[in-house]
Amino acid sequence: MTGPAAARTDGLRGPGRTDAPRGLSRFTGPRPPRPEVCELCGVAVPADGHRHLVETQKRALVCACTACSLLFDRPGAHTGARTGRYRAVPDRFLTDPGHRLDDELWELLRIPVGVAFLFHNTALDRPVALYPSPAGATESELDPRTWERVLASVPLAALLAPDTEALLVHRREGRSGCWLVPVDVCYELVGRMRLLWQGFDGGAEAHAALDAFFDEVARRARPVGPATEAGRS
Repeated sequence: MTGPAAARTDGLRGPGRTDAPRGLSRFTGPRPPRPEVCELCGVAVPADGHRHLVETQKRALVCACTACSLLFDRPGAHTGARTGRYRAVPDRFLTDPGHRLDDELWELLRIPVGVAFLFHNTALDRPVALYPSPAGATESELDPRTWERVLASVPLAALLAPDTEALLVHRREGRSGCWLVPVDVCYELVGRMRLLWQGFDGGAEAHAALDAFFDEVARRARPVGPATEAGRS
């Protein structure tokens, strides 16, 4: 997968170097960015706005064109059905204003920063909790009893499709919020923070990007209700 979550270096040259032979200039000069392609069929896809699949055994995100993603976007994907090697990442954003993580439960999660996402990983057959860090997505050990507390306290957690959706939690200034979001959105946030983080507390640019990210999540999220609990909204 390429994009904000994956930095890539296509070629190196010394600063100010201009003495390369003319025939080698195409190798020493800057190369244009590689186009995004569907990792199943190879067709070009937009850099922004294409779908993703989760390759469950490798626990990896895969870029997909619309046609390929539809092959794996079958009914039942949001009800926990285990359907093969790939699963399409859905695009629903849900919120439940009536239920939030309390202080005690947040402490049990043992997250050292104010942002984390939790999902059920079928390859490991257990829930995992990850948080952004300068090194990328970092896992926090999640005790099964803690996950049971999350399920009991936050109804959104019970609606998660395995592998492809996450419970995104954010705590700031003593207040917490949580949303059900596509898992690729969480990894996009991880990549953004990895690129922007500076110093001990992240710096102004990273915090501004984090605020903008959660503003967009809040804008897209719809309140949970009977229709969303029954299946895909």
